[in-house]
Amino acid sequence: MHKRTAHRWRLSAVMIAGVFFALGSFWLLQVMNRGGEELQADARKNEPDYIIDKFSYVRMTPQGKPKYIIAGDKLVHRPVNDISEITRPAVQALSEDATPPMTMTAQVALLDNKNDLVHLMNQVDIERPPSPKAERMSLTTEALTVFPDEDRMETNREFDLFIGASTVSGTGMRANNATGQMDVLSKMQVSFPPRAR
Repeated sequence: MHKRTAHRWRLSAVMIAGVFFALGSFWLLQVMNRGGEELQADARKNEPDYIIDKFSYVRMTPQGKPKYIIAGDKLVHRPVNDISEITRPAVQALSEDATPPMTMTAQVALLDNKNDLVHLMNQVDIERPPSPKAERMSLTTEALTVFPDEDRMETNREFDLFIGASTVSGTGMRANNATGQMDVLSKMQVSFPPRAR
C-alpha cells in the first residue's frame, strides 16, 4: 500500500512536470512567433510606399511663383521617416530678380520632407551662369545640405568655390544666398586674379 502511494506521487510529479514543460514550450513558441511577426511588420513599415521614375517637383512661393525645382532619374519614398531617396538629382533654385538660376547636381540626394531640406551626396556640383549682375559661380564638394526655403546651404566637407577668376577652398562652409554671406570653417585658401593695370 505504501509502495503504491509513493509510485502514484512519483507518477503525478512526472505528469505535472510534463504539463509545465509543454505549457512552457508553447509559451516560448508563441513569444518567438510574435517577435518574428513584429520584425516582419517593422521591415514592411520601412518598405517604399511609392517609387517614381523620371520625375520633376516644383515648389511654389506663397505668391504662386516657382521657387525651386527638384528633378531626378528615380525617387523612392519611405513613409516611416518621410524621406525620399533621389537618384541623380538636379535642384534648380529660381530667383525672383534677373539672376540666372543656380543648378545643383549630385549622384544621390535625400529629401527630408519634415524639415524641408535636401542632403546632396557624391560628386556635388553647383553651377550659376554669368549675368550682368553677377560673375559665373561654381562649387564642388562631396556632401552638401541645402535649405531651399531659407536660400542657404552648408557642408562639413572639403569644397572648391570658383567665382569668376577667383577661387576659395577650405573644409566646412555655410553660405546664405539671400544675404550673400559665406563662412568658411577651416583651412581656407583664397586666390584672386592679378589686378588689370
